[in-house]
Amino acid sequence: MNRLADETSPYLRQHRDNPVDWYAWGPEAFAAATERNVPVLLSIGYSACHWCHVMAHECFEDAEVAALMNDMFVNIKVDREERPDVDSLYMDAVQAMTGRGGWPMTVFLSPDGTPFYGGTYFPKDGFLKLLPAIDEVFRTRPDDVAKNAKQMMKAIDATAQLAPGKDIPTVEQLNTAVQTLGRAFDRDHGGFGKEPKFPSTFNIELMLRAYMTSGSSAAREVIVTTLDAMAAGGMFDHIGGGFARYSTDRQWHVPHFEKMLYDQALLAQTYLHAIVVLREPQWRQVIQDTIEYVLGTLTHPEGGFYSAEDADSLDAHGASVEGAFYTWTPDEVRAALGNTKPEIVEQALAYWDITDEGNWHESGPVGDRAGDDPGTTTDADATEGADADAGAAAQDTAEVGPIVATGRSIPNRIAHRDDLVRPDAMSFVRTRLLEARSTRPRPGLDDKVLLEWNALFLSALSQAAAVFNHQPWLDAAELNAEFLIDNMRGGNGRWYRSWQENGNPPARHDALAADHAALIDAFTRLAEATGKARWIAEARATADTLLDWFFDPGLGGLYTTAEDGEHLISRQKDISDNATPSANSMAAIALQRLAALTGELRYANHAERILQLLAPQVDDKVGMFSHALLAADLMRRGTTEVVIAGGTDGDGAEHDMADFVRVAHSIWRPDAVLAWGEPYDSPLWEDRTPGFAYVCKDHVCSAPSATTDEFVSALTGGALAKDTVTKAADTVDTADTAGPDA
Repeated sequence: MNRLADETSPYLRQHRDNPVDWYAWGPEAFAAATERNVPVLLSIGYSACHWCHVMAHECFEDAEVAALMNDMFVNIKVDREERPDVDSLYMDAVQAMTGRGGWPMTVFLSPDGTPFYGGTYFPKDGFLKLLPAIDEVFRTRPDDVAKNAKQMMKAIDATAQLAPGKDIPTVEQLNTAVQTLGRAFDRDHGGFGKEPKFPSTFNIELMLRAYMTSGSSAAREVIVTTLDAMAAGGMFDHIGGGFARYSTDRQWHVPHFEKMLYDQALLAQTYLHAIVVLREPQWRQVIQDTIEYVLGTLTHPEGGFYSAEDADSLDAHGASVEGAFYTWTPDEVRAALGNTKPEIVEQALAYWDITDEGNWHESGPVGDRAGDDPGTTTDADATEGADADAGAAAQDTAEVGPIVATGRSIPNRIAHRDDLVRPDAMSFVRTRLLEARSTRPRPGLDDKVLLEWNALFLSALSQAAAVFNHQPWLDAAELNAEFLIDNMRGGNGRWYRSWQENGNPPARHDALAADHAALIDAFTRLAEATGKARWIAEARATADTLLDWFFDPGLGGLYTTAEDGEHLISRQKDISDNATPSANSMAAIALQRLAALTGELRYANHAERILQLLAPQVDDKVGMFSHALLAADLMRRGTTEVVIAGGTDGDGAEHDMADFVRVAHSIWRPDAVLAWGEPYDSPLWEDRTPGFAYVCKDHVCSAPSATTDEFVSALTGGALAKDTVTKAADTVDTADTAGPDA
């Protein structure tokens, strides 16, 4: 057992029995490399990464490989989810050298931490050739090592040197992005570009803004086709709910089966926004199934949300197989349904496309991708070296194998994408199949609690609880917020990024800018859902910490790490939207919304400076800045502030404003913020009369509304009739009966 046995990360602990003499990231490892004058071998991955497990089995569990690693290097293992700051530094270096990146990522560093060579996945044979080649280069060619390191450091330092523009992203840039996404749209199968297909929720949200502005049928087609296609495909778990990370094919059929908390958060939120705007009833079950999956499977008893489930699990023969937990044969379905009427069984097999020959084919490695932008090429199953000597040893990596039929089926509705609302009989069958599936060996659970990802899901859950008027979800949201405060905030008020129950201490690693930005938004959304002033106070405190410790007063924007944080080889800025929104784009939205609710101009001014930093970058890779463009769109439109004043008026009359709150929650506007319930220190609450609702634009208010009819007219500009709003609320309102099959 090596040093990783004492770590909190499940990914690191998976490697505790390796014969490799692993170190966790920290000064001890670099001191050892300096003392021995050997390079550092840095291996970065995460627990749900299929190809990380493959390389671990082929290389790190192998005595021959481990002997070379221990003799020639100081070996460091990093969980990219715990330390995205470290991951980002060296991912930029690997992408600069090879033109691609992914996980597992393998980087060779000088003892001072500067990288000089890197790649992604290496099979055993290639790795055995690479290790002595790297050792020789380091010992005999220091000038070449220094040259490579200089080039890689230039890529690493790039974001810290970016100069801001004079303005935030323009309307023309917004329009160009929408047009570019329209051209990349796959009209047959939804999404953008070719396989592999990522959810790209920010792109869908941007198209939703375009539709809300223009009523464009083309924008609506992009949204509906994509959301329906993802919900119909095998990337969505039709039996247990929730989404896998991405699809390996154009049809959204065959996923990499790992399930990440952040995907559940971002997809639930996008489907929620879309159902409120477009009123497509089939998305309701997608939202409910996804949320109930997280609450039922990824939730700590005290309220924290776990990070992920692996792609691999044990099959019937005891072999670890990707997708074994999620796939079916007809005989397995029949056995699970027992005495169910034969016609219902056959209907279920046809409904989810479960056939004797199977619908799932394995075609060899496809890799774990670094980003979700259709323009990025980040294969983890191929590595090409920039240095001729070292690179030659790694040329023969993984080859794509022949297509092999598995005889198993991934439940899907691809052939019936226009018929997604589950009939009652299939809901009954789904429950039985879920019970049967629960007896299988479950994929590995990554039970660490990450602040950023929890905040993302807390935000989505708060919004869904409000829209669906579902108290159990709201209770879960508040329980999660209390968990984060109780367990992941130190006595000095500063936050930690990661928590794991068995750790000593459980909370570790200083929170990063992305953690704070996501948390500001989550607390704000929770305040809007509950009407409790406490959550606005928490949002303000978190925003103040973010701006005091992470903001660059010179060039603008947020550094990834705090001013008083660990000194890495570069202090980067997280600017690109990938699988999750960048810290800067998240903060730009969260700070604007908090400024609107509190009247604090400091927040709005810093949001503007963030967007000025991002503006010159937007045109380079449109898909990498869609969330930033959402923030720019919000700033250009300005915020709409909604205040619903309840309580006792001057005559002693009590005003229950629940109907007004219900209307406000049922009409989603991306530019609107909502204050109701407990007043707090803000211009929004000044001189408000109980029994009235106020709709304001940049803190200039229209006449107060005394009835819900007047309120609807003020909120929608008269575009929606009262009966339309009532019907809309009925569409999503599940009161106290909401559930996966409600």
